[in-house]
Amino acid sequence: MNTTTTARQVPEAGSMDKPVRTRTFRAGLRLLIASAAVAELAIAAPTASAAPVRDDHAAAQRVLDRAVAGGGVPGILARIREDRDAWVGSAGVADTETGRRRREQDRFRIGSTTKTFTATVMLQLEAEHRLGLDDSVEKWLPGVVRGPGYEPEKITIRQLLNHTSGIYDYVNDEVMSDRGTGTPFLEHRFDSYRPEEIVRIGLSHPPRFAPGTDWAYSNTPYFLAGMIIERVTGRPLADAFAQRIARPLGLSATYLPRGDEQVIRGPHGRHYSKLMLTTPDAAVYDVTELNSSWGWAAGGVVSTTGDLDRFFGALLGGRLLPPAQQGEMFTMVPTENWIPDTTYGLGVASQKLSCGVTVWGMGGAINGSWTYTFGTRNGTRMVSVNSNGDWNHPIIAFTDLLQAEFCPGTTE
Repeated sequence: MNTTTTARQVPEAGSMDKPVRTRTFRAGLRLLIASAAVAELAIAAPTASAAPVRDDHAAAQRVLDRAVAGGGVPGILARIREDRDAWVGSAGVADTETGRRRREQDRFRIGSTTKTFTATVMLQLEAEHRLGLDDSVEKWLPGVVRGPGYEPEKITIRQLLNHTSGIYDYVNDEVMSDRGTGTPFLEHRFDSYRPEEIVRIGLSHPPRFAPGTDWAYSNTPYFLAGMIIERVTGRPLADAFAQRIARPLGLSATYLPRGDEQVIRGPHGRHYSKLMLTTPDAAVYDVTELNSSWGWAAGGVVSTTGDLDRFFGALLGGRLLPPAQQGEMFTMVPTENWIPDTTYGLGVASQKLSCGVTVWGMGGAINGSWTYTFGTRNGTRMVSVNSNGDWNHPIIAFTDLLQAEFCPGTTE
């Protein structure tokens, strides 16, 4: 274990109890780098939202305030944009020790929103005729997918990206699960993993189902997708994100950490975690510094609300992919036994709100940080939000925020 800093327990938190391993919270562990996104059937071309445009964001601010006062998260930050007009709101703090409030320029780990970056680059490569979505994994990674019950020649790149490959999620491996829960996480958060190691862990378990016959969220396939991108481009995945997405869009705060990098570059608040424990008095720890190599192409990127707004606005608006690849990305499949009213495309999801409005984007979580970015199908209205605490399911506050903006009157 390579450690540059020691985990700091937040003073005002309660004492550490023995880990509680409920089925519900083990599902939460799977969401550590999994999307918190929800979806409805997609259409091939952008359509305008039927939701009324808000003249102010008072309801949104009340949602943020409740997330801190009632939900107990340390801090929450949101950026809401309508065309070129943007509003930024926050509640709580970026640092519980100094009391500093959250700032728009603060960077944070975005978890599974990384998957949208990976899928976007893969589709760009398809547009350049350098690979095909229906190419087999075996074609690009010969001999890599080996394990009980796997037939790599029948698993396609498309299935990697839309979670229909059946490949086992390494996050559910018993050893990885144990390392991610309770105080063992503090001992292992600086561990370094190569993509091949993560893939081997996932493939040591039988597939969930035959390729293309069902749907199940899994992070392992995105490691394979990242490896394919590196094989095709001959460059590190971090370079692909920088050269194909971050630089062209001016996303100056967005990057994929390299090697054993542990510290978030540039301005950032602290990331706080209860280490996936459910006891009311579970201690809170500062876990800002960690090695996210176990997230990589599935959950390793760092960004800001402003950069995510710009990225998804460009993606939804059709400025990153040609129409054919845009159609492929937003060809959705049902998501059985995941989150109600959802479907999933290639690295993207959508959420059908209570008023019938559907919003599009992606969400994700990693230790100490939960993130959501959703908006209209044409990208002209966007909501980007981040919580710097990983307990009490911030997704509830995120959904309330979307409701406040797209379904006025439903969150009061």
